[in-house]
Amino acid sequence: MTQALSTQVPRSVRLLLVLLAAFAVAIVLAACGGDDDKDDTTTAASGSSTTASETVKAPDTITIAYQAIPNGDLIVKNLGYLEKALPNTKIEWKQFDSGGTVNEAFAGDSVDFGLAGSSPVSRGISQGIEYRVPWIHDVIGEAEALVAKEGITTIADLKGKKIAAPLASTTHYTLLAALKDAGVEEKDVKIIDAEPADIVAAWSRGDIDAAYVWNPSLAELVKDGGTVITDSAKQAEAGHRTYDLAVVSSKFASDYPEALQTWVEQQNKAVELLASDPAAAHKAIGAELNLSADEVADQVKGLRFLNAAEQASPDYLGGTVGADLLATAKFNKDVGQIPAVKPDDTYTGAVDPAPAAAVAKASSR
Repeated sequence: MTQALSTQVPRSVRLLLVLLAAFAVAIVLAACGGDDDKDDTTTAASGSSTTASETVKAPDTITIAYQAIPNGDLIVKNLGYLEKALPNTKIEWKQFDSGGTVNEAFAGDSVDFGLAGSSPVSRGISQGIEYRVPWIHDVIGEAEALVAKEGITTIADLKGKKIAAPLASTTHYTLLAALKDAGVEEKDVKIIDAEPADIVAAWSRGDIDAAYVWNPSLAELVKDGGTVITDSAKQAEAGHRTYDLAVVSSKFASDYPEALQTWVEQQNKAVELLASDPAAAHKAIGAELNLSADEVADQVKGLRFLNAAEQASPDYLGGTVGADLLATAKFNKDVGQIPAVKPDDTYTGAVDPAPAAAVAKASSR
């Protein structure tokens, strides 16, 4: 009798144990069932295990041809925007000296994206290179200029002089346009094909009398006593507007449209940084060019940067850029730089405002 009484558990304690056991089972069941539900809803929405970048179809490697020009492309590179947006893709950045060499890389199918001026892009289209224009890195102004040695103050003064410019670049195109408008024939001057770094060296040696080039090389020539005779802002007013354009291979754009839009998103992010935090933007650009942020701030004044909404408008990718590429091709043919101009829609059709329009729409939400 004493043993039975000692092992009996009070009713209140038994009830408490039953409730605790039921509560534990409920927790286990909820945990198992909750994980299945979160896979397609809350986890994906919060981004804790599924990110947008993981769903973007992209190749294993993207190769980008960039140039040492103080614009948003260098921000994307320096801050690793694209690497973060596409973590499962290797991003290869390859530096080129001018748009002419970028065209050669596209012709050889060795790059996916590139930066080239509007004149080399127009030439590339004329030569049958299969690429599209989805972005404007910058609208060129005073950041490209014709600089001359002491004693040369007008374009007419250049007769009989040696002028350097990268062949098939925007500065080569603008130089020819400036000479033509001033009544100076190309045969009256000696135009030397040289890349920006070589131009600086030739200037220092006294091998050339003038050069049409862009920053940062332009700033070096001015610092070394050069006088600006004209610049691309003045030439734009005369009807010769130029840009630094992005080009993407047509095959890449067709095979990986989501990756293309992701690339445009990062470029737009860089433009937004230039507007919202110029100090940070200039620091990132300066790190790529070995310049101080103050030097970059001075050099970017001659360039205009456009966000996605501006780019997609009829004033730019939505219309004018295609017309400018066509006009550039016609000019290049007139001065003997290309043998023929393709049908009008070859140039206008090469410009694709859709990715910028999609990014602008997403940004406005």
